[in-house]
Amino acid sequence: MAKLKALLRQVDELSPEEVKTLYLYIVDKRVQFVAPQPTPDTPRVLGLNPGAWMSDDFNDELPDEFWFGEEE
Repeated sequence: MAKLKALLRQVDELSPEEVKTLYLYIVDKRVQFVAPQPTPDTPRVLGLNPGAWMSDDFNDELPDEFWFGEEE
């Protein structure tokens, strides 16, 4: 953690142009913001999110308050 704080202090001392250069380097070389999209022939894998669940009333009709807001 101390190394990270030291690095952040160094970044704070950079000029705006140097920060821009650093940012562009990070985006270009180190970060993938978009996960690769599966192709149509990629099979789905069940169980990747074990905490996911579906409510018993998932298919029930939504109440009017959902569409029109609360009555005052």
